[in-house]
Amino acid sequence: MRSDAMKKGLEKAPHRSLFKAMGYIDEELDQPLIGIVNSHNEVVPGHIHLDTIAEAVKAGVRMAGGTPIEFPAIGVCDGIAMNHTGMKYSLASRELIADSIEVMTRAHAFDGLVLIPNCDKVVPGMLMAAARLNIPTVVISGGPMLAGKFQGKNVSVTTVFEAVGAVGSGKMTMEELAELEEKACPGCGSCSGMFTANSMNCLTEVLGMGLPGNGTIPAVMAARQRLAKAAGRKILELVARDIKPLDIMKPEAFRNALTVDMAMGCSTNTILHLPAIAHEAGVALDLELVNEISAKTPHLCKLSPAGHHHIEDLDAAGGIPAVMAELSRKGLMHTGLMTVTGRTLEENLSGVQVLDREVIRSVEEPYSHIGGLAALKGNLAPDGAVVKRAAVAPEMMKHTGPARVFTSEEEAVEAIMGQKINQGDVIVIRYEGPKGGPGMREMLTPTAAIAGIGLDKDVALITDGRFSGATRGASIGHVSPEAAEGGPIALVQEGDLIKIDIENCTLDLLVSGAELASRRAGWQPPAPKVRSGYLARYAKLVTSASTGAVLKVD
Repeated sequence: MRSDAMKKGLEKAPHRSLFKAMGYIDEELDQPLIGIVNSHNEVVPGHIHLDTIAEAVKAGVRMAGGTPIEFPAIGVCDGIAMNHTGMKYSLASRELIADSIEVMTRAHAFDGLVLIPNCDKVVPGMLMAAARLNIPTVVISGGPMLAGKFQGKNVSVTTVFEAVGAVGSGKMTMEELAELEEKACPGCGSCSGMFTANSMNCLTEVLGMGLPGNGTIPAVMAARQRLAKAAGRKILELVARDIKPLDIMKPEAFRNALTVDMAMGCSTNTILHLPAIAHEAGVALDLELVNEISAKTPHLCKLSPAGHHHIEDLDAAGGIPAVMAELSRKGLMHTGLMTVTGRTLEENLSGVQVLDREVIRSVEEPYSHIGGLAALKGNLAPDGAVVKRAAVAPEMMKHTGPARVFTSEEEAVEAIMGQKINQGDVIVIRYEGPKGGPGMREMLTPTAAIAGIGLDKDVALITDGRFSGATRGASIGHVSPEAAEGGPIALVQEGDLIKIDIENCTLDLLVSGAELASRRAGWQPPAPKVRSGYLARYAKLVTSASTGAVLKVD
């Protein structure tokens, strides 16, 4: 066992003595030692209940003959961090999570790991650590929040963000907003739509790193506790068989993840996180693959914010196994891959059926015969940009309009809420990328305000930052190279015409090459927004969004 390095032999008597100081007995130390990485805290609604998930995991580990040893990981709530300095730390926390798990695991020689994330950056951070460490590992998330109920409709946190714009434009009263605020988020779990957290929890299943149900069983259901116990038991089997993350996260597994991503119209943030996880696994994953897979993948699900269904509906319809089984009917899934069940994906999908065709359409009758995300390129984004095509109104799939240029999210929000944005405008928010932000803030506040005001079918928003999975509309993010690196987005001027063609995957600034060259000659890189602490170090090391915003190693 790997843990023998710290517990076996004469010279390890001091080590055993330190374990016994914590109450461990020889029988426990003789068993496989399983690290339980728990991101529970009292800040994030998706994590508030993870103490109960961890207890269920530990029960499963003990039942299977292992010794669970719990340690923590941090977690940021993107919703609470939104639209203030806190959001600069969200993406940057992903690297800290991966690094801290590496530190704890290497320092203490665990035989296996059970990772307990739930929200946006915690899931990919933990998967990055799993690939980097490559010891037997199972992921068990905390599960999605149930949808709220308001005025006879299912609602979520994105409804509240959009309601802010509705109040500002006189379409909703403050009293209605107060009632919605009470009802939108009814309890623990990751926010209830196909936002980033649930996107990544679902794709964890597809990658083979989570048991079936990991992405969709609601947080409050007893089935989530049972799944956690199953994960605790399963890790001992993986340790015994020495099945490791890199035996599971093969190149074909990432293609599977992108395929399901396109079929469900997941958050655009998946196009940051999947390349980062693949990077740790030694797998190349670039934006060209997004359009290649999207071109042949039918769009089967319209989940909030693209539609009115929520994750609980997807679970009742058969969950991620049903989506994969449906895609397999068209030969779109690589099914011979090993998973943390100890069986292949083909074995896992045996007998699986779609239970609700309103939620998961057939491959013969999809919403669209192409996928829900698109990577755009052009002279405004030479290295690419990303849009959730499934959540764009048909009127905005092709659009040309004048640029309204802002150098921060706050400036843009002030203009939107001040009724200074007109139909047809293309809002450009720059210097919000991984380096320029720093931290590549999510911008749900401006996109939700646009939707709340009722301009989501008339206005586009382009940024070198990124968007929440709750965003809808013609919101194009991850523009690369970013403004802080001298990308073309830094050269856009007020009133320049920008041409968006999502159908043909292009994004262009309608300015001559000579004019752009003249502007570039006069451009100077801005002073860093943050000069000390973690973010200053992060800004010096972070790479482009087009490569997953991973950190340089030299």
